[in-house]
Amino acid sequence: MTAALFSRGKGRRAVTAACAVSLGLVVLSACDKPTPLATVTVGSNSVTAEANKGCYGDGKDLSSKKFKACLTAEPEKTVKVAAGEKVRIGVDPEIADSGWGLIANNPVMAEASKETYRSFDSDTLFAKQNPQTGQTTLQKKVTITIAELGKSGQGVKGIWRFTLERDS
Repeated sequence: MTAALFSRGKGRRAVTAACAVSLGLVVLSACDKPTPLATVTVGSNSVTAEANKGCYGDGKDLSSKKFKACLTAEPEKTVKVAAGEKVRIGVDPEIADSGWGLIANNPVMAEASKETYRSFDSDTLFAKQNPQTGQTTLQKKVTITIAELGKSGQGVKGIWRFTLERDS
């Protein structure tokens, strides 16, 4: 009788363990693979982020629908910038290998960069030109977009977005 109870308890433990392992595998498979990182540094303040949720193609170009959605996604990280400060952008080597560009109100870089680090004048990033008058004004807040270029310079593999706020 004792052996029968023991084996029944052993069976329940085995089933419980198997369920726990299965549940663990389901939870792990639901996790997103981490994306390469982009960092924005102003003075001694740095913020680092993965690509916006759903905005990394894991080596493949984003569809045009996904790309457009990513360009309007709200940035999760904000950095304060004093007038005249330099804004430094750092990207993981994986992003640099593909090439990347920076967009504020307009494209900021004439060509894609293969470097892991670039520095920008904050006034350039906050500047917005009125298309009718040609007059330039400095905004209080701007969203910058870092875009990893796709295969052969066509398309985009990933989007990282940050908000910059002018520190009065």
